[in-house]
Amino acid sequence: MTTMDRRGFTRLAGLGAAGTLATGLAAPASALAGPALPQAPLLAPHDPARRRTCLRVARDLLLVDRDGTDLKLRQLEILIDKGLPRTRSPKRVLIVGAGIAGLVAATLLKRAGHRVTVIEANGNRIGGRIKTFTTGFADPLQYAEAGAMRIPDFHPLTLALVDKLGITRRPFYNVDVRPGAVPRGPIPPVVYTSRHGEVWRSAPPRGTFEAPARLGHTWIRVNGVQQRRDRYAADPRRVNATFGLRDRRTAARILDDALDPVRDLFSEVRGGHRVDKPLPELIKGWARVLYDFDGYSMHRFLTEHAKLSDAAVDAIGTIENLTSRLPLAFMHTFLTRSLVNPAATYWELAGGSRTLPYRLEPGLHDEIHLDRRAVRIETSGGGVRVDTVSERGSDESVSAPQRRAETFRGDVAIITIPFPALRHVEISPALSYAKRRAIMELHYDSATKVLLEFRRRWWEFAEEDWKRELGSRYRPGPATHVTGGGSVADNANRFTYYPSHRVPGSEGGVVLASYVWADDAARWDSMDDRERYSYALRGLQEVHGERIAEFYTGHGQTQSWLRNRYAFGEAAVFTPGQMTEIHPAVPVAEGPLHFAGEHTSLKHAWIEGSLESAVRAALEVSS
Repeated sequence: MTTMDRRGFTRLAGLGAAGTLATGLAAPASALAGPALPQAPLLAPHDPARRRTCLRVARDLLLVDRDGTDLKLRQLEILIDKGLPRTRSPKRVLIVGAGIAGLVAATLLKRAGHRVTVIEANGNRIGGRIKTFTTGFADPLQYAEAGAMRIPDFHPLTLALVDKLGITRRPFYNVDVRPGAVPRGPIPPVVYTSRHGEVWRSAPPRGTFEAPARLGHTWIRVNGVQQRRDRYAADPRRVNATFGLRDRRTAARILDDALDPVRDLFSEVRGGHRVDKPLPELIKGWARVLYDFDGYSMHRFLTEHAKLSDAAVDAIGTIENLTSRLPLAFMHTFLTRSLVNPAATYWELAGGSRTLPYRLEPGLHDEIHLDRRAVRIETSGGGVRVDTVSERGSDESVSAPQRRAETFRGDVAIITIPFPALRHVEISPALSYAKRRAIMELHYDSATKVLLEFRRRWWEFAEEDWKRELGSRYRPGPATHVTGGGSVADNANRFTYYPSHRVPGSEGGVVLASYVWADDAARWDSMDDRERYSYALRGLQEVHGERIAEFYTGHGQTQSWLRNRYAFGEAAVFTPGQMTEIHPAVPVAEGPLHFAGEHTSLKHAWIEGSLESAVRAALEVSS
């Protein structure tokens, strides 16, 4: 008897967008006009419907419309330069969620003349997963990021909006620099070069900006061996040997060498740098990558396709902090490593990331309704009705005396809340099968941070500073002597980030002692918040020595995004196959309901993806 899985059945039955997606994992080399790539045997014949889907998703990824229009350039012109066209037929627009996507869409639509209402479940704050801790530390001047903490220079929408709103930005040192080092020159304007060579600038050039030299003096500690990153880069053999790996390449180099044949489908190396192929080849190349590899997990790719040893995969997972995401989609990690320029400059917002949503808030003060959790959305010929209740029992919301109901009505609505939250909202009439499947199945990853406060910035100390600070209590240990950057360890902390800047008026600082995802996060999420601090301190001491406890204030903050009652996870992160099976239905409007948020873009977990989606949804509504 021939068996058929659910996807095969829905394809045969013709059930909407989901029915166009086949299970083929590879195509003949000519199918997408890409170069030949060694690969596993074909598991299915060439599928024209899957090919069309992959081309569509490739254009979504590259932000190129079917006619070749560079959508990013258009978004910059709308968000930063001109806004939306002024409407002659104002609509009543309901926006569910006051994260950055909802706030930006609301701002654009209000300025275009529409009547906007923003509904937010949280009773205490706006911003969604842009959240800055400003309380809970011994020093009231200290703050730290619970969520978004850095903006790369290849995210022009975010940086240009920050500049337009007059928010001060400064370098975030993704790689450590010398303590006391300062950048030279003025903060550079935002520059974007379109797919067709057009150059967009947020301002005229102001001079040359030069960031401090990167050191690479932070730590790798694995299998009982500890080494500075620059020493590991110069000679990886000592650390690699602890995994049973006999390879003179770093874990990062082994991974990149495995990924380079895939990158060759859409780019080429010129002068030592990768350069995108011309646009038609670029789109076809990315579509070929999706066709061949969207069904792979990263682990499957590394072991079955790249033929790496278990030792090499273990080293990559541990040193590159990928272990917990190896079972997730190959495409997630591949996008990160292929679209992120390792030489990029990163930025942070002085005063915390929360300044971004709160700089938008005054323009929407009368339109934002806090403490309103949507429980039912009903659409009809007359528009949209959203029923809400007041929140209770949340440590992030004001406790209301009763679960007071309130109903909002509009002509259209933009839904920005994460799909796991939307799954708990009754929607009538039911959405299409493809959309319901996306809401039910789109994977959201865990992410947890544990932040510890110290009264001195010990990570910047040289050994002489330790002697001076501790006096008779001095004991030698590993002096880190860096500003910014991060260390990796195979203990429960996994990844640690050091602050890039001092808080004016404060001698101390807050260290991101542990930043973890997926299963690594789950092992922290089982603990009570307060319980996490002592374990995180112990993890720091394994790398930096017992003496750092001298400066621990006993205070900290921690954020589990999976346990957050509004986020239901850190961000959308695809499982194998979801980029072509689930994503095509995610951003599509259904009647008067439109959808925005990072999960509706292909820049998951980034503010940039939220802004792209906000401009797109605002255009849909305003047209």
